[in-house]
Amino acid sequence: MDTVVASCGCPATLHLQLPPGAHAARHARQAMARMLTLESARCPRGAAEDLVLIVSELVTNAVLHAEGPYALTVSLETGRAGIAVSDGSRDMSGHHAHGGTQRLGPGGRGLKIIRTLGADLFVSRTGTGKQVIAVLTW
Repeated sequence: MDTVVASCGCPATLHLQLPPGAHAARHARQAMARMLTLESARCPRGAAEDLVLIVSELVTNAVLHAEGPYALTVSLETGRAGIAVSDGSRDMSGHHAHGGTQRLGPGGRGLKIIRTLGADLFVSRTGTGKQVIAVLTW
């Protein structure tokens, strides 16, 4: 799993191929936290905490509801971040769970949490699946 963080200009970007399964969200949170540490001048602490939570929710949703492969792309600039989680499913409903991954408790609040944090959400098809995109401004 290679992580690429480029901060030579504006915006700083992160692209990360994610492992399948339960470890994907943790891997994504850790990469996002590293990026925010490197780019702390671009993002206040409260917004950084929100971004890590948004990354976690989007990746968890992808693993629970879509086929892989999974990838995380983040674009960060002062005052705004775009987070895109790609998966290999063209199903746009978000209700298709693939074999082997099961929810272990009540759920269905991830996208509500993301919206409550103030992020705008978008879904777009890609050549191999889709991307769920959250944009947060502060």
